[in-house]
Amino acid sequence: MAVRAVRGATQLEEDVREHMLDRVAELVNEVMAANGLSVDDFISIIFTSTDDLVSEFPAYAARQLGFTEVPLMCARELEIQGSMPRVVRLMAHVETDLPRADVTHVYLHGAANLRRDLARVKSVPDA
Repeated sequence: MAVRAVRGATQLEEDVREHMLDRVAELVNEVMAANGLSVDDFISIIFTSTDDLVSEFPAYAARQLGFTEVPLMCARELEIQGSMPRVVRLMAHVETDLPRADVTHVYLHGAANLRRDLARVKSVPDA
């Protein structure tokens, strides 16, 4: 079994607590489904959010999904002029038998535009 890093991001429509929790839960669930992972496969997750998101810690959504014994950390994304607003990113360290080339990184909603260079980007259209 190898340790791999899985990346992902989602964009929120607005900074509202329930919306934050829904979008982050969706992101974590999509990362798990796309890579055949369970909570026990996660070593740690680092969440970042842009400065315009202050309604809730992204990690709280993962705690609600059962990530009670997985170390989680939240941090601020760099403020770069012209960068995409209202974005939560994650980098999860997991144990998996997947070769590095088969790890699926998940970018949802407007955040899909962040990594068009990845062949396996999963984009969920906005409702």
